[in-house]
Amino acid sequence: MNITASESLIMEVLWRAERPLAIEDLQEALKNEGWKDGTVRAFLARMLRKKAVAAKREGKRQLYRPLLPRADYVQAESQGLLDRLFGGEVAPMVAHLAEHGELSASDIRRIKAVIRKLEKKDE
Repeated sequence: MNITASESLIMEVLWRAERPLAIEDLQEALKNEGWKDGTVRAFLARMLRKKAVAAKREGKRQLYRPLLPRADYVQAESQGLLDRLFGGEVAPMVAHLAEHGELSASDIRRIKAVIRKLEKKDE
C-alpha cells in the first residue's frame, strides 16, 4: 500500500490517538499544516479507498481508525529507502550517515547495542 507523505501525517495522528477520531479531531491536529478542512476530507476519502483507514458512523459523525499498523508502514518505508538508495543493504546507509556526520554519540551507542544483540542471537 502506497501512503503519500501527506497521508502519513494523518496516519501519525491516528496512530498516536490509539482511538478512533472524528474528522474535526484530525482537522484540529493538522491545523498547523495549513490545510483547509476539505483537504483532510479529500485525503481521508483517498485513504478509505486504499483501505489504509476505516470509518464507522457514530451518531452524526464518522470516526476514523487506521487499518495499516504503524510497524508495517515503517517496515515498508524503510525497506523502500534502503532499496532505492543503498541497493537494499544497511551497511552502506550507516556508512553514508557516519561519513556525513549524521550519527550522534547516542546513535552510535544504540547501533552497537543492536549489533551486540544480533551477535548473541547468532551464537
